[in-house]
Amino acid sequence: MKIPSLANIKKELVQRNEAELVDLVLQLSKLNRDNKAYVYFKLFEADDQELYLTMVKEDLEEAFQNANLKSYFTAKKSAQAIRRMMNKSLKLTKEKVTTIELIFFFCEKIIEFGYLKFNHPVINNLYASQVKKIEKLVAGLHEDLQFDYQETLHNFKKYIR
Repeated sequence: MKIPSLANIKKELVQRNEAELVDLVLQLSKLNRDNKAYVYFKLFEADDQELYLTMVKEDLEEAFQNANLKSYFTAKKSAQAIRRMMNKSLKLTKEKVTTIELIFFFCEKIIEFGYLKFNHPVINNLYASQVKKIEKLVAGLHEDLQFDYQETLHNFKKYIR
């Protein structure tokens, strides 16, 4: 089956009535948990970025506390799993400031929980890639906001090996 372009899908959606669109959205939300979370977020929490940020931070904090840090291998797997969890949450928002705040939180917790002490290349690269992501996002912000984030970003760069 050939999947049509987004433009074709958009044209078809415009022609549908409201009841059909509601039914389509409900069917999509039943397909998997991510779709359901996305629909819920867009309907109820899209306007309140602070609440969303707090909820995601709580989830990430819990994941960090439950992580297994007995060896570098399990620490690496835990860090990767938490990053995947964070990336799923980042897909729900397009706000650059919220994205930066979540990645800052992730990097803080990587340092706080001692992941970098293992000096494992995968963990170090994971951390470095998140710091690079922050750099790119900060570069796209207004100058006043850039100034606010520069010091924190500089502190995170100290830990890159």
